[in-house]
Amino acid sequence: MLSESSATVVTATLPVVRAHADQITGRFYARMFAAHPELLNLFNRGNQATGRQQAALAASVVAYAGHLTGDDASAWEAILDRIAHKHASLGIAASQYPLVGRHLMAAVGEVLGTAVTPQVAAAWDEVYWLMACELVAREARLYTTSGLPGNGSVWRDWRVAGVTPEATDTVSFTLVPADGGPVPGFVPGQYVSVAVDLDGGRGQQIRQYSLSGRPDADHWRITVKRVRGTGGSPDGLVSTALHERVGPGDTLRLSPPFGEVSAVAGDGPLLLVSAGIGLTPAMSALEHLAATAPDRPVVLAHADRDGAAHAHRAELAAPHARLPRLQLRLWYEETTDGDDSPALIAEVARGRIDPELIPLSPDAHVHLCGPLPFMNQVRGGLLRRGVPVERIAYEVFGPGMLPRES
Repeated sequence: MLSESSATVVTATLPVVRAHADQITGRFYARMFAAHPELLNLFNRGNQATGRQQAALAASVVAYAGHLTGDDASAWEAILDRIAHKHASLGIAASQYPLVGRHLMAAVGEVLGTAVTPQVAAAWDEVYWLMACELVAREARLYTTSGLPGNGSVWRDWRVAGVTPEATDTVSFTLVPADGGPVPGFVPGQYVSVAVDLDGGRGQQIRQYSLSGRPDADHWRITVKRVRGTGGSPDGLVSTALHERVGPGDTLRLSPPFGEVSAVAGDGPLLLVSAGIGLTPAMSALEHLAATAPDRPVVLAHADRDGAAHAHRAELAAPHARLPRLQLRLWYEETTDGDDSPALIAEVARGRIDPELIPLSPDAHVHLCGPLPFMNQVRGGLLRRGVPVERIAYEVFGPGMLPRES
């Protein structure tokens, strides 16, 4: 709990800090990377270049301050759990928090200047450390549960046993432990981090990918869509490297499974809604349910550009045969002959997904995965149709949170 004296200062200064939050975090990252360039290996350089990472940090710190002072009613337990799982998947160590705090508070002083009195600095330092201590505790529990030391050593070598083309610019990697050891289980909806060394000695980059196969298999599967830059944005560093440089027999460094969102929550009706490569956790969920709860009512509503871009499209016939109460609904922005093939056993509509037309049981649990605007649209439509907010789970890869309501 924020001390009474600090709460008064934070309440008074929150508007000005909020107004300058993006400048503060932009300065923070510039300072920290200049002093510790090795930390660039932990951060998504694409999100740094576009400003998404800076905006996400600014929003989280300011919102947490609002939470402590009663100015923000966000569900902070869930938000902190989400951040902790992301941090654990990157191997963030407790020893790194003082470094971050030092550069963040220095950035506050540089941007706000003489407005940052000793009392103001102490109050915002208290905000940071309250948030940091909550995250450190959560991350320590995650490391312990995963059998990890909690010092950043999260990586294990996995051998690529196979590479399977899935759709336009999309392939799956089948992975087995390089040491021949056991394959950890996971919950459908969880992800792993993949660390890739960049060409030319440019360091390392890490990305998270949902596990797209059956949780109890003797291997893992991830499905990777190649990110091609548009509108002046660069191609995806990691997805390009995986597509161009990784083949059977190669080795990748992966983290254990993390992620607080289950794609199979509850035991009643389940609605899986996805777009593009966001189908991957739904595929894991269908495989899991076919083996463990074949009578569960399930709806899969998926949106894609067209049939050629739809990853795992041909696979959908298999869980459909094993899940008699599964309904499939597809939306393609462009349709061609064969998109509504009887072998697919699914209705295909042309255009963007319409939340009003998704089959919905009043007591369904919902899992969303896809681009943020897509999830925001669908979530808003489902909320308007009466789905309680606590029964709508979603996964965000990269910076970003959905608003609490529509």
